[in-house]
Parts: sequence; structure tokens; C-alpha cells
Amino acid sequence: MDAVRRRAAGFLFGFAAIAYALDRSTKIWAERTLPDDPIDLIDGVLTLRFTTNSGGAFSLFQDIPWFFVAVSAAIASLIVVTAFRHSDAMVGSALGLVLGGALGNLTDRFVRGSGSLGEVVDFIDLHVWPVFNLADSAIVVGAVMLVLATRSRDRRADHA
Repeated sequence: MDAVRRRAAGFLFGFAAIAYALDRSTKIWAERTLPDDPIDLIDGVLTLRFTTNSGGAFSLFQDIPWFFVAVSAAIASLIVVTAFRHSDAMVGSALGLVLGGALGNLTDRFVRGSGSLGEVVDFIDLHVWPVFNLADSAIVVGAVMLVLATRSRDRRADHA
């Protein structure tokens, strides 16, 4: 295996570890601090408010949490299996964010319920958007980075 692929995998696992650690620590803090006392950071714009969600993004499909467990586990497994196949640091970083976010939400489901059917802790409330957490943010930012990296690679290939 060459140094470029090891470097990209290093970014992947490094970003995954950071995203996971930040997600877990902020959820533990939110669960201990916010249930009885939400914090308005920007009045009417940003509130830290404890809630849980058994469904997916935007609290959709709360009656089938197993679906989100299966999809998250499959995506996380695929990222780990292919970790050393990437040569782009941005792709590695993006996949790391997705992996860390998926593992953060999966951990919640196992820790906060029976088996894998538990709930995810959410606490970032923008008042115009459903309440979310850092794992959700990592997944979205990682997905956007993947799109940008793919477009950048395609443009370079077109000009070559």
C-alpha cells in the first residue's frame, strides 16, 4: 500500500475519531445539562434544547428505527472496508465525518434503548429546522465534501 492511500485512510480514521468523540461528549453534556434548562444562545435563533428521536433525520419514520440502524451499519461497514482504497485526503476526511457521525448515532441507539431500537439525542435547535446533533452535522458536512471532491476530480479529469 502506498503512502498516499495510507495518508487518506489516516484522514478518514482521524476525522471519524474526532467527529465521534465530539458527538458523544456533547450528547452526554446535553443529557446531563439541558433537560430542565434549555440555553438560548441567540434568542429566537439558536437554542440548546434536549430532546430524543427514535426516527431518522427530521424525526421521520419513528416507527422503523431498525431501518436507520441497518443503513448506518451498512454505510459504516462499507467506509471501513474501503478505507485504504482512497487516495484523496478530502475524500478521506469526508468519509471520516460520515463514519464518525454514523457511529455516534448508532451508539446512541444502543445506549438509549432496548437493543438497537433506542433513541438518538438531539439538542441543537435553530427554530426553523428540526432539532439535530453533531453526528447529523458531521454526516451532512461529510456528504457535501464528497460531492465537492467528486466535482473537483471530474473537472480535473475534463481538463486533462
